[in-house]
Amino acid sequence: MSTVLYLSYDGMTDPLGRSQVLPYLEGLSKKGVVFHLISFEKKEQYEKGSSSVRELTEKAGIHWHPLTYTKKPPVISTLYDLSRMWTLAKKLHKTHSFNMVHCRSYLSGMVGMRMKSRFGIKYLFDIRGFWADERVEGGLWNLKNPVYKTIYDFFKKKEVAMFRSADAIVSLTQKASVIIASDFKINEDHISVIPCCADLNHFNRDRIQQNIVHEIRESTRIGNHQPVLGYLGAIGTWYMLEEMLEFFKRMLVLHPKAYFLFITPEHQKTIYEKAIQMGIPTNQIGVFSAKREEVPSAISLFDASIFFIRPTFSKSASSPTKQGELMGMGIPIICNTGIGDTDTIVKKYDSGDLVDLNDSLSIDKAIAKLSNTMNLSSEKIISGAEDYFSLEHGVEKYNSIYKHLLN
Repeated sequence: MSTVLYLSYDGMTDPLGRSQVLPYLEGLSKKGVVFHLISFEKKEQYEKGSSSVRELTEKAGIHWHPLTYTKKPPVISTLYDLSRMWTLAKKLHKTHSFNMVHCRSYLSGMVGMRMKSRFGIKYLFDIRGFWADERVEGGLWNLKNPVYKTIYDFFKKKEVAMFRSADAIVSLTQKASVIIASDFKINEDHISVIPCCADLNHFNRDRIQQNIVHEIRESTRIGNHQPVLGYLGAIGTWYMLEEMLEFFKRMLVLHPKAYFLFITPEHQKTIYEKAIQMGIPTNQIGVFSAKREEVPSAISLFDASIFFIRPTFSKSASSPTKQGELMGMGIPIICNTGIGDTDTIVKKYDSGDLVDLNDSLSIDKAIAKLSNTMNLSSEKIISGAEDYFSLEHGVEKYNSIYKHLLN
């Protein structure tokens, strides 16, 4: 039986932790891996969700060691948290003698690399994205500021060390794996591609609850025969709200009765104010915050779903979690080109339409054939999700890496 230390700077009570960490660890636990999980929890989320996460981890035999996320002051708070992660990791290793450390993203990777150097254990670097470049391209680090320029340079040097010292690397996209192999001189055999998988037992049309569908229709006033364009998830730094609303505005010319439904934790004021600025009637826009168990029912109202992501270098490594979830429900997707492997997946599984945001004609073409897009085969889209985004497939790929490293 193998004992693995899993390090995550994301919280398990965050939506990302619930969808993109715990399901994998649950699956791997069933295959005999014993996990000790260190994560950083935001106070408000922890108060709401710690009991359910604790129940899940205990049932799966996962030993969860949550630490409180430190938000301020910038940079210093992160260094403080890294120090706490390292201290706890060392302490746990002395007691449990880990066979391997699995590191989610760069901050955890720095601690994992140190664990390998200090204790000689295997180190799996699960990159999730080109983190330092995301901070710059997302506007969080201004390189004109000498402090942030110094921090960026520091992490780019550490990036090389983390890649080259890793015993195995996991990338979310094929596109990023090519960059890693060429830019960091990494043997391709060391790199595995595992996208953001989806729990297709949860994102399944059998999970639709008509009482929730009715509640959303009532609260958002969606008519029974209105074509519904949908958006799923938070908006945050990367998702292009204005461009998605512009698409809907132009869509209304051909589909004047259309409705834009946001299933999102975002405050509805953010969306409505932007719609008003753009001259879009707010009675054709709805915002609903759904709990995870309600999401399959909520998105079943979509005739098609849209997401536009800022196409930057760092997004070559991006695998939008929502893509697998939407496809699992048989919902066609309209997304922009240049984001990870999304183009390839949409084309391969005939699961939607692609838009080049630099080409206005591309948007008009997508709107012109929107009726066809909305009528794509749900069964074919679901089959594509099962082939590419299945959680079981993802667990098997991780298990194969674990076996290779630990044997």
